[in-house]
Amino acid sequence: MARNKGKKKMGLTTMIFISLILGAVVGAIINTWFMDINVVKNVIVEGVFYVIGQGFISLMKMLVVPLVFFSIICGAAAIGDTKTLGSVGVRTIIFYLFTTMVAVAIALCMARLINPGIGLDMSAVENVSTTVSSSSTKTDMSIVDTILNIIPTNPVAALANGEMLQIIVFALMVGVILAKLKEKAQLVMNFCTQCNDIMMEMTMMIMKVAPIGVFCLIGRTFSELGFSAMVPMFKYMITVVAGLGVQCFVVYMILLKVFTGLNPFKFAKKFFPVQAFAFSTATSNATIPLNIDTLADKIGVSRKISSFTIPLGATINMDGTSIMQGVAVVFVAQAFGIHLSPADYMTVIVTATLASIGTAGVPSVGLITLAMVFDSVGLPVSGIGLIMGIDRILDMLRTAVNITGDAVCTTIVAKQNNALDVEVFNKV
Repeated sequence: MARNKGKKKMGLTTMIFISLILGAVVGAIINTWFMDINVVKNVIVEGVFYVIGQGFISLMKMLVVPLVFFSIICGAAAIGDTKTLGSVGVRTIIFYLFTTMVAVAIALCMARLINPGIGLDMSAVENVSTTVSSSSTKTDMSIVDTILNIIPTNPVAALANGEMLQIIVFALMVGVILAKLKEKAQLVMNFCTQCNDIMMEMTMMIMKVAPIGVFCLIGRTFSELGFSAMVPMFKYMITVVAGLGVQCFVVYMILLKVFTGLNPFKFAKKFFPVQAFAFSTATSNATIPLNIDTLADKIGVSRKISSFTIPLGATINMDGTSIMQGVAVVFVAQAFGIHLSPADYMTVIVTATLASIGTAGVPSVGLITLAMVFDSVGLPVSGIGLIMGIDRILDMLRTAVNITGDAVCTTIVAKQNNALDVEVFNKV
């Protein structure tokens, strides 16, 4: 029994992080002593590392369109149901979308301030001429053209070509209509829900080979760049953590104080056990029961409010994930030397906000939707391999921020609907 418990401790997060370290060490060793040997360079680095690494990236790209399509349909269907809750549903959704847009904007500003990708020349590792060309084409488009381009003239073609903004718009409309029709379209709703479950299971299956994929991607990168790649990766990590800190301890607490008048420090102290649980599990869905109980017993929020807003938040409110995506966009763009225009940044804000609707509250799915955000501004999806190992650590922090946003929103909505017991909140 003791041996089995010992094996269980080696979770996917640990394995991916170990793969990241091993890949960096092996790659740096190859770069220092063995890169001049043709067998090592051509067979191991450009052969084994390249094929396995790119194969893993292809598996991730395979998931993007069907996963986003079906998960956003299910998320939009949940939003459609909020009409029965009147003002509570409307206020909740507006708050969630607003804080997500703020989160992405903070991430982009922090990334532009710290410049995590400067000093990492990925052009030495991979030829991205086609991607740069695609990006330069996008930068010539005006904001008006960008907005018009999100309306699909042919949804089937959008799905086939991976036009993610168009897919999101079409999926949102389908989801809202399914929610409106209810029993009349129950068969289609069941089909979409089952397809979403299948894609989630497929995501979990592919993530099981992530340690191998990360090892090969990082190993090839460090074989070409050596330890010079380490500093930008730590800058990326610091940038994400800084963005999460601003969102959690500044934005949320200011909103809480302004709209409820409650003491943010007392709220943070009472809510800390839920954050710790979210950090340890790295899944928003697992924290739903504890979140609802804590809000009711310690904050004073009516369960009639929290039983709706918390599960909805676990579905559509992913501010921490959006911060990671915003920083990752700037990091990879700088690493590949790709210029992003103001229109591109607006596209990132819109795409990351809409993508949060379809990001399930389980570990690692944010990386899949990150591929969609990259695609919207013409960035190479292979850049995800650079941050995947570190991202597994940051995922735990992101989850804590996500569920904090859900709780703050719920408290504000409860206060505005006279469903908050202040005496319970003030009780020691």
